[in-house]
Amino acid sequence: MDAGQTVIRSQEQAFGRDDAAAAYGFAAPGIKSLFPSPDIFMTMVRSTYAPVYRHRIFEFGEASTSDGTIVQEVQIIDADGAAWEALYTLEPQPDGSLKISACVLKKAVIS
Repeated sequence: MDAGQTVIRSQEQAFGRDDAAAAYGFAAPGIKSLFPSPDIFMTMVRSTYAPVYRHRIFEFGEASTSDGTIVQEVQIIDADGAAWEALYTLEPQPDGSLKISACVLKKAVIS
């Protein structure tokens, strides 16, 4: 599971540096087919995944593995102090690396 967290953390740090090429490098081929360049990818992240792009807190939660695919929960507090939950999916690649194949983001329900 640590390998998945390393990939997610590396992409999160690339977002923090506005390093589009590095952040894009952690995306799986399916994501790259939807967003065919690092700049297009970063534009999508900034507009659709603002809490992932800029945040105060980014903490890993539970993780599980099924058929080599890792599902990793992340708790996020965005730049405005709102709580979010992100569910990342990472898939092994033919070269043995892990790439982020999905990120589902939703407002956290605080009880």
